[in-house]
Amino acid sequence: MVLLLGTGILLTVRTRFIQLRRFGASWRLLLMGALGKEYSRGHKGDISPFQALSSVIANTVGMGNIAGVATAIYLGGPGAVFWMWMTALCGMATMYSETLLSIKFRTTAGDGTMAGGPMYYMSRGIKNIRLGAVLAFMFALAGAAAALLGDVMIQSNSIALVFKHSFGVPEVLSGLVIASLTGLVTIGGIKRIGTVAEKLVPLMILLFVGGSVLILLIKIREIPATLYLIIQSAFNPTAAAGGFAGAGVIRTIQYGVSRGLYSNEAGWGCSPIFHGAAKEEDAQRQGILSMNGVFIDTMIVCTMTALVILVTGVWTGGETSTALTAAAFGSVLPGGEMLVAVCSLLFGLSTVFVGCYYREQILQFLFGIRPARAYRYLYVVLVYLGTVFRVEFVWSLSLILIAFMTLPNLVGLIALSGVVSSETEKRAD
Repeated sequence: MVLLLGTGILLTVRTRFIQLRRFGASWRLLLMGALGKEYSRGHKGDISPFQALSSVIANTVGMGNIAGVATAIYLGGPGAVFWMWMTALCGMATMYSETLLSIKFRTTAGDGTMAGGPMYYMSRGIKNIRLGAVLAFMFALAGAAAALLGDVMIQSNSIALVFKHSFGVPEVLSGLVIASLTGLVTIGGIKRIGTVAEKLVPLMILLFVGGSVLILLIKIREIPATLYLIIQSAFNPTAAAGGFAGAGVIRTIQYGVSRGLYSNEAGWGCSPIFHGAAKEEDAQRQGILSMNGVFIDTMIVCTMTALVILVTGVWTGGETSTALTAAAFGSVLPGGEMLVAVCSLLFGLSTVFVGCYYREQILQFLFGIRPARAYRYLYVVLVYLGTVFRVEFVWSLSLILIAFMTLPNLVGLIALSGVVSSETEKRAD
């Protein structure tokens, strides 16, 4: 957590607060992409810049945006939301830097597709060739271990639980459905993944945010007091209330920061792999666009979850995780619990659909194209197995492997921060 935040702060300074200076440009590029008016025609790449961003959002907006935020508030109190925001602000600079480097140092694979991400910007960009090669290998080895050990089973297991508890669907049946849909999307490669993400992401975001905004409009009088509670609790201990046991400031910071870091994945190294496939030759422009991934994930979706939980007052009722979010929606909207269940399914499915690509690219870096392509079929099998088996061990091991992916990536970002700074001085449209 310290290294993730520290790297974000360093990159914020070295890019002269790029996330604030170019925030308007970031949204302009987003709207152009959504309207099909991007500058991507004739550029090298596999998918449009907007499809790359959609794939990143599909990968990061998952169960954690509903369950994780609720748990952060349950354990750290309302002030955790403030520290979640601060973490996302730094994370936007990290995401910008990762994406810029991914475009700048990407290469063309043997089959003509683009290959980008930490493996390439560390091995090709760091002047100390040995250091860059070691960092790239460490990142890829941890990522490959997670992929082959079935870290995707965590997501499919969560989806199967929602199917069972909300709709009464047996795990075996939901597993067959999830695996079949996953196969239809992932076996088609990055172009099909990008097309699906481009359609699915706006739908699921609008559905969840729309329901949240409706609740906030109904509870509009509670919003000023809620915002004050968030700020006040960020710097002062939160007293016990109802089922909430209370939280000190350090605990509040811990859960707010960890939720922000885990949710938007800035610094993990996965998102720049998607951006590396974009039909974009201006590295800075894709970097500016990529900042929207962090903003939408944390500042919009996570914030909507947090505000609904807080304005409805259910955060002191003793519930946690998805149950707390469902209770908040259900306390205001008829059928609100079902809305949360549907959004949980969409968020989880989108993560599963696109997750194969970055795992495949990591395997391709280590083993070549053919073994990596074969992984698509193994991925579908792992998705099914996750729905019918317990995955507690996989969950614990995956968290450790994520750390072993993140650490070399952050060291690489620090080593390449000078490149990021010089590239940032070049004006992007």
